[in-house]
Amino acid sequence: MSNSANTSARERFLAPFLAAGYAAVDPPVLQPAELMLDLLGEDLGRRLYLTTDAEGREWCLRPEMTLPVCRLHLVSGSHERLGAYAYHGAVFRQRQGAGVGEFTQAGAELLGRQDSEQADAEILAFALDVARRGGLACPVVRMGDAGLFRAFLGALDLTPSWRRRLSRAFGRGQLLPHTLPELSVQRKGLAKEGVLGALAGADRAGARALVEDLLAIGGLQAVGGRSVAEIADRFLEQAEDAAGGALPAATAQAIAEYLAISGPADQSVARLDALLASHRLDLGRARASLTLRLRAIEDARNGPADLVLDFGFGRRLDYYSGFVFEVEAEAAKAQPAIGGGRYDGLVTLLGAPTPVPAVGFSVWIDRLAGAGA
Repeated sequence: MSNSANTSARERFLAPFLAAGYAAVDPPVLQPAELMLDLLGEDLGRRLYLTTDAEGREWCLRPEMTLPVCRLHLVSGSHERLGAYAYHGAVFRQRQGAGVGEFTQAGAELLGRQDSEQADAEILAFALDVARRGGLACPVVRMGDAGLFRAFLGALDLTPSWRRRLSRAFGRGQLLPHTLPELSVQRKGLAKEGVLGALAGADRAGARALVEDLLAIGGLQAVGGRSVAEIADRFLEQAEDAAGGALPAATAQAIAEYLAISGPADQSVARLDALLASHRLDLGRARASLTLRLRAIEDARNGPADLVLDFGFGRRLDYYSGFVFEVEAEAAKAQPAIGGGRYDGLVTLLGAPTPVPAVGFSVWIDRLAGAGA
């Protein structure tokens, strides 16, 4: 595509956001590699394009836009202020068998809005508008809620180690209804000694410090796109396997029933409430937030869409903490053209002294073009 065509596409994409008061941004292409490895997760981390500067600092080409936009928000003013940003630019990821992994990603990020459910609905409405302008007459929207799942785990009789393990597995797309029975069987062969014994009950910061010391003593470096934090997480998971015992069968069954709930929003909510009543569980604010969000989405929706509420659905990027969604073509068999959600803890991890509510979405321009063709 020529430079003039690229400029025209960018202007067309940004126009509705600029009219709504969003600022067009283009964060630096070079980003701190360690930060990206720590916060994006192993799947995306191994696909980074890395380079080292003259002082030995490691950088990467930006593999996505959300983290760079949040960093830009932090350095350009008070972290507590409202920030509404839209972008359209190149990102870089290694693609197996696909040559140089440069492609265009567009999207929007909304930071600092305290009315979280309304902000979620606004972002989803923008995403659906982008989908329709891209040629999807009636897009399929799959919605989930990582925060609701954590609240569900919190209401169950679980040890802290099981809550951490299940929450991590959910966010990585590794927790499915049919995999739960396996966790109700005591795992063998993981001796509680050595490194695993030292990590039993440790927090992530302590585990990371120990792994860093071990690597330094051995003269080794984290390689292959896996950060020290991710290696520490792996050790923690194994330590928890050794120390945590089996997941109770009745608890595993309740979680499997929760993860299996999927369908039109009203039906999914009814099944959720029946499940909560049968197990005498109260999800408190998280359950109330779900109702408020669904109402706001209905009020903000400005065209046809097939909305699926799937309580087993999560997105694989590690920073998502609440409402998540993906937009697909009607066939719903290809990769999603748009994906996004809430990431309230991310700006704090980047250095903000207090939490910043945040939600956004990204568009894979090439996928959207293909889905709408």
